[in-house]
Amino acid sequence: MSALLKEIEQRDPHHTHFQQAAESLLNSVSGHLDEHPELQAQGLLARLLEPERVIRFRVPWVDDQGQVQVNRAYRVQMNGALGPYKGGLRFHPSVNLDVLSFLALEQTIKNALTGLPLGAGKGGADFDPKGRSDAEIMRFCQALMAEFHHHMGPDIDVPAGDMGVGMREVGYLFGMYRKLSRSFGGAFTGKSLDFGGSVLRPEATGYGVIYFLRNMLAHQDESLGDKTVAVSGAGNVARHAAAKAVEEGATVVTLSDSRGTVHAGKGLNDRHLEAVARIKADGGGLDRLAEEFEDVDHYESERPWRFQCQVALPCATENELDEGDARRLVDNGCRWLAEGANMPCTAAAVAVFKDSDLFYAPGKAANAGGVAVSGLEMSQNSRRESWSAGEVDRRLRDIMERIHRRCLEHGGDGAHPDYLTGASVAGFQRVARAMQGQGII
Repeated sequence: MSALLKEIEQRDPHHTHFQQAAESLLNSVSGHLDEHPELQAQGLLARLLEPERVIRFRVPWVDDQGQVQVNRAYRVQMNGALGPYKGGLRFHPSVNLDVLSFLALEQTIKNALTGLPLGAGKGGADFDPKGRSDAEIMRFCQALMAEFHHHMGPDIDVPAGDMGVGMREVGYLFGMYRKLSRSFGGAFTGKSLDFGGSVLRPEATGYGVIYFLRNMLAHQDESLGDKTVAVSGAGNVARHAAAKAVEEGATVVTLSDSRGTVHAGKGLNDRHLEAVARIKADGGGLDRLAEEFEDVDHYESERPWRFQCQVALPCATENELDEGDARRLVDNGCRWLAEGANMPCTAAAVAVFKDSDLFYAPGKAANAGGVAVSGLEMSQNSRRESWSAGEVDRRLRDIMERIHRRCLEHGGDGAHPDYLTGASVAGFQRVARAMQGQGII
C-alpha cells in the first residue's frame, strides 16, 4: 500500500487533500486486507482510488453589469459499483479537483455505509454566490446545467446541494435540467417540497450527527442530556446539529465562522439559533449575535475548541481542527467527537485522539444522514410518493443506528471501539464486493 500511496503522490503531487483521505482509508483497512488478501486482487485498490470519470468544463455567464464571467466546473464520478453516482455540488472559490476528489472518495465509503444503492461522486464550481444577485445565481446555475445535463440523470448521476448550494440553487439547477432533458425525474435531491423534495432534507446531516452520537453515548451507558457540546460552523449542518442537541437536553455553548467564535456559558437556545439563521441569510457574521444577546460573547479569530466541553462537533470545513486543537480538547476533558463536516480533523489531530481516551467518529459515518435522506428522496421520487416527517425521521434514525452497528462490527464493540477503522472497513468491504462481482471495468 505504501507503493500505491507513493504512486498517488507522484501522479498528482498537488492533490494533498486527496492524499490525506487515501492514506487514512488505506491505513484503516490494512488489517482487514491482511486477513483478506483476495481483496487486493484485480487491482481493486488502485481502481478504488482512481475516479471512473472526471468531467471538467467552463461555465460562461453574464453578470448584472453585462460583463461575461467564466468559471471552472467539475464533476468527479468516483465509483458507480453500488448505484448511480451520488454526491453534492459545491459553489465556492476553493473548489478544485483536489478538494472534489477527496470529497468523492469519502463519499464512496459514506454512501456504502448507508446500505442504500448509491454510488459516489462530487462536483462543483469555483463560483462564489456571496454578494451575487438572485438573477446572477440563476444565470450561473442555468449556464452550468447547459453542459452538465449531458452527464446526469436518475439512473446515472444524482447531484445534491453542498457548500454554497442550497434549496434555491438546486431549484434553478433542476429547472434547467427539466427543460433540457424534457423529463421530470429524481435527477436532483435537496429540491423544494413544491416539486419533489423530501421533508427533513435540510436538517438531515445535522440530525444524523446527533443520532450517531446518541448511539455512541448509549454504547458507553451515557446520554446526551447532561453534556456540554462545542460546535464549529454556523451553516446548515452546524445549526441543525446544535438544534437537535438542544432538543435532546444538551448545553450547546459555541458556534463559529471565519470571523471567530461565539460562546454562551449557559447554552444557546432556539432564539439564538433562529437569529444565527437570519444573520447568515443576510451575509452577516456571528459577531452580530453577540451584539443582539447579552448572554453571548464573541471571540474574534478564536476557535471553539478552547472552551470546556464533553462533546465536540466540528461542522465547518475540512482540516479546521489541528493537532493543537486536539490536544486542547483532550486536556479540557472532551470525551466524544463526531465530525459533521468532511475530514474536518487533520491527520495529526486524529492521531492525538487515537492515543487518548476520546471516542472519535469520522465524518464518513457520523455525517451520513444527509446522503441517507437524499437516498430516501430518490425513493420517494421514483414511487411518486411524499413521506411524512415522522416517517423520514424514523428511517434516518434507523440508518444511523445501522451505520453505528457496522462500525462496531469492524471496529470492535468493547469498551473503546475504533470507529475510524470500523467505518472504513465496513464501507470498503461493501464497495469491494460489488466491484469484484462486476469484473475489471
